[in-house]
Amino acid sequence: MDATTKKQLEITACKVRLGIIEGVYNARSGHPGGSLSIADVLTYLYFAEMKVDPKDPDAADRDRLVLSKGHTAPALYSTLAQRGFFPADELKSLRHIGAMLQGHPCITIPGVDMSSGSLGQGVSVACGMALSGKISEAPYRVYTILGDGEIQEGQVWEASMFSAHYKLDNLTMIVDNNGLQIDGKISDVMSPYPITDKFRAFGLNVIEADAHDFDSLEKAFEEASNTKGKPSVIVMKSVKGKGVSFMENNVGWHGTAPNAEQYAQAVEELNARLKELEG
Repeated sequence: MDATTKKQLEITACKVRLGIIEGVYNARSGHPGGSLSIADVLTYLYFAEMKVDPKDPDAADRDRLVLSKGHTAPALYSTLAQRGFFPADELKSLRHIGAMLQGHPCITIPGVDMSSGSLGQGVSVACGMALSGKISEAPYRVYTILGDGEIQEGQVWEASMFSAHYKLDNLTMIVDNNGLQIDGKISDVMSPYPITDKFRAFGLNVIEADAHDFDSLEKAFEEASNTKGKPSVIVMKSVKGKGVSFMENNVGWHGTAPNAEQYAQAVEELNARLKELEG
């Protein structure tokens, strides 16, 4: 990717992060840490990788995304708003009664391909979408984002076995490996390591990437799309709370919204970064 494209992706990702903070602050609840850690990959997917059209969000040949770690909906919503699926002002109504943006992704929201939130189930849905595409010879690809704590769920591995057996090479799983879950370090709660070896043993093409480096993400997704005969999983190393200094690598920002002072600091930091990128 050229320098101009990369810089524009970095600018967009920063705006996505600002939208995440705006949403959870106004909701007085939400999951900013895990949302911030996937801001870059969502930006890459919706602005460089996936074939989607905000003017026709239900197009039959569109690429699909299932956010299996559905509690990080603020990241998906902010990305969809930046992509033009709905106005960014909607982010301020996150989790409000009667509002469009619910606490977890809902298929009624423009751009959302599947309701999700019950951990471990999203990858099964993604497998179904991918198999349907194979049977109907449709051109679309399917992507699903899982948390590294989420892969403690047995259903993830059943679906992985299914995906390899049916040679779903139109499916790309993405594991957000930030090392933290609600109860602490994933290695302490119930370690899924070695993650790469486990997915490889289930028959998937395993790719490692840096979640916050667009060159690394580009290389990873190119390999996934060029791999034939088996599904791919991108295990991306990330930082929970990336972009906001006091949230980075802090397990406490799982289900906690910033107060007014913290909100102001987060916005100040992100705006400073945005100004630096745009300068």
